[in-house]
Amino acid sequence: MTNTSRRRRGPAVERPAEQWLVDVAAAAARDAGNAPAALLGDYLPLLADAAVSGRRPRRVDLDAVGLLGRRAAEQGISAGQVVQLYLSAARRLWQDLPTVVGHRDQEAVREAAAAVLQVVDDAVATLADGYAVARRDLVRREETRRRELVDDLLRGDSDLGALVERAEPFGLELARVHQVALAAPARRLPDTAAAINSLEAVVFDRLGDRDVLVAAKDGLLVVIAPAGTADTGLGHLMHDELNRLRHGRPWRISVGRPHPGVYGIARSYEESRDALLMAERLHMTDPVVKAHDLLVFRVLLRDQPAIADLVGAVLSPLILARGGPKPLLDTMEVYFSTGGVATETAKRLHVSVRTVTYRLERIRTLIGYDPADPGHRFTLQAAVLGARALEWPAKPLSSAG
Repeated sequence: MTNTSRRRRGPAVERPAEQWLVDVAAAAARDAGNAPAALLGDYLPLLADAAVSGRRPRRVDLDAVGLLGRRAAEQGISAGQVVQLYLSAARRLWQDLPTVVGHRDQEAVREAAAAVLQVVDDAVATLADGYAVARRDLVRREETRRRELVDDLLRGDSDLGALVERAEPFGLELARVHQVALAAPARRLPDTAAAINSLEAVVFDRLGDRDVLVAAKDGLLVVIAPAGTADTGLGHLMHDELNRLRHGRPWRISVGRPHPGVYGIARSYEESRDALLMAERLHMTDPVVKAHDLLVFRVLLRDQPAIADLVGAVLSPLILARGGPKPLLDTMEVYFSTGGVATETAKRLHVSVRTVTYRLERIRTLIGYDPADPGHRFTLQAAVLGARALEWPAKPLSSAG
């Protein structure tokens, strides 16, 4: 064979073996979106050796490929990109094999192809396994960092500078105004990862994945979101999505008020948690509660002995009513919420207007305060709200405080 004919077979014959493999690696890297060619390691020599001698990779060779898969995951390269790198490298190597393979008979070429394909199968499978292991480790580490960050943010007593630095990888700008929403399952938190993933998907879709953090804490799901998201119906958005899960229904959602800075997150969390407890205590039926709507109860309960004294002094005579105080308390609560309209009160209570007027008169007779008198209304409304907050008359007033 002349020199001219050898040159026609391609540049692989003229190039040293090592340079040939370097060129194949570089071309494969370009095919895979400029993935690092170094991730191929000794994969190409393994393919070339298999094509020439039929040798299969040893366990130590495959272990090295698995480590490369882990490295790809740690570098943030997608699984599809790194697999494409390996498949493209195999394709290019086979097209550009040294002349010695091209001169073999058909059976020898078939055997070489089978050996190369076996190396490709083993290597790609090991690569994918290493990548998956690394991704699981990264997810576990990220989840641990996320949980620790959420704990420190909600506690509100950690080093500010360190918190800002730790929050940055999660896209949380702590200088902004945030609010905290909590989701409580009916019994216990179901599959935590599934619940977080489901909630993240819908919240990120609506709000974007910046400045939003979703995590689990103390059997609750926690969402830290920027202020203004209340206008998007964050609480109802969370409730609708979580209720699609098989377990955990019915969910109750509480949304704290927005506050600025790191300590504002802790404050909003406390408000949201208090709102959950208050909603349960008041037997509220609405699955989504806002701390803003329950402020009056927080004010009342700051001095429980005083509010218990008010309830006892104003409302205790209602115990003498036939049927107990509850129908009269319910009537006053609805009457006040309607602005003192007896017809609307009757409609909401599903009773006649005559029944409402009778109950209002009975209240005035028993306690000496007239619900229809604007001068008495503030005292009565505060006492009725206090009774709800203290769960009176189901619980004795002596237990308050």
